[in-house]
Amino acid sequence: MGSSPTMNDVAREAGVALRTVSRYVNGATNIDSELAERIRLAIESLGYRRNLAAASIRPGWDSKMLGLIIGDLSNPYYSALTRAVEREASDRGYLLITASSEEDGLRHDKLVDRLVEQRVDGLIIVPPHRPTRSWDEIAGALPPIVFLDRPVSAMAADAVLSDDLGGARAAVTTLIDEGARSVAFVGDALSIYTLEQRMHGYDLALSERGIEIRPELVFTEAHTEEQARVAVSRMLADTDADAVFGANNRATIGALWAFRDAGRRLPLIGFDDFDLAGLMQPEVSVVSQDVEQMGTLAASLLIERLNGVGAEHHDHVLPTTLILRGSERRLD
Repeated sequence: MGSSPTMNDVAREAGVALRTVSRYVNGATNIDSELAERIRLAIESLGYRRNLAAASIRPGWDSKMLGLIIGDLSNPYYSALTRAVEREASDRGYLLITASSEEDGLRHDKLVDRLVEQRVDGLIIVPPHRPTRSWDEIAGALPPIVFLDRPVSAMAADAVLSDDLGGARAAVTTLIDEGARSVAFVGDALSIYTLEQRMHGYDLALSERGIEIRPELVFTEAHTEEQARVAVSRMLADTDADAVFGANNRATIGALWAFRDAGRRLPLIGFDDFDLAGLMQPEVSVVSQDVEQMGTLAASLLIERLNGVGAEHHDHVLPTTLILRGSERRLD
């Protein structure tokens, strides 16, 4: 197989100067129409494609590529975030490269290094809950970064977050106001910023209603739906839990499985909406995040930074919405 055609090949085929071809492929509009047509036909005939990776090495050029590192692509929440980021990036003329850290600190570090080596113009990152190095340990200059879903306090960068504390507080307060006095918390590790914030909201709601926080009603190792299912099943059998707060969508779905296994349900509110919530009986009440807005804002902030817009970095905290569909109520 022969080598890929170059701009020199295009210039020879079109019978024009190399400089003219270079201006054409980089979007110049003040080229004589006859010359432009000859270049276009030569590019089409030879199958020439511009080498963006090589171009991006030159001073003053960019790759028109952004990198996105999320926590877990199998989680519908992250899939929705990715779609929103990709749509905004595409609309603004950027290609998005997406990778999942799988919540592994070492894998996250390798992905950051690889994307920087690929000379992406900027990065949008969901930090792992157990990082293995600090950002100042990374050799060389970093491109602009926007953190998504979780902030990094030691880094001067924008962050796009949801009001995790306020959303959890509203959910648990609602369960209490519906009559619950032993609300279980089911979620993932509290080393994850979002879960720590939701746990804080849970604690705040209980204390504001004068209810004791009981460790046996708190489970923070439900990384999967099955782990949540087992945890809630045990709570149903061994405690007097009379309501459940599912601190993420997997915890909520696991609770629903446990209710089915036990043949009885408790009042339930989950954090994060999910596709089948409206098909349950009763329909599942949730704290909903505006995932579309989160992803769009993260991409927009990053591209604005690349265009020199914006001075100070900020945490952008978006409100959550409590959607009550019926599962928060007790069966009489």
